[in-house]
Amino acid sequence: MLTAGPAGLVLLTELNTERPPQRCSGNRLTSRTLTGERTVDLSRIERVRLLTYFSRSGVSERVLLVRDAYGVSLGLTSPASHRALRRALGHLPRRGPRPRASRAALAHLGMLPAPGRLVVHTAVVWLVTVLGLCGYVCAVLALAT
Repeated sequence: MLTAGPAGLVLLTELNTERPPQRCSGNRLTSRTLTGERTVDLSRIERVRLLTYFSRSGVSERVLLVRDAYGVSLGLTSPASHRALRRALGHLPRRGPRPRASRAALAHLGMLPAPGRLVVHTAVVWLVTVLGLCGYVCAVLALAT
């Protein structure tokens, strides 16, 4: 039980992260994931978030999690996918609903001139991760006694 919680969280976040090769045709970005091929419609983006993962040496990976109007989520890691997303966010129509994009995701894409935004994001995510793991271990130990 001690390893099931953290392992489940890592597995859930890895399920929709892209694997090479990626294909971008028009407004659609297609990539393989652990659960099969996923295609995100870049013209109908609903949400963009930045996920940060840590290892012993610091930040190990940053993933841009994109969700479109059809409910398809895809974690973007490659520079080509980031360029396609940046281009899609820059060419959205003025009318209609705008996608919800976190400031950290926009700063990671280079679309927001906020140099300290990624530092704040990284510090907050690290703190939440450490406190969450400490709370999880304390809960497991409390249940074990």
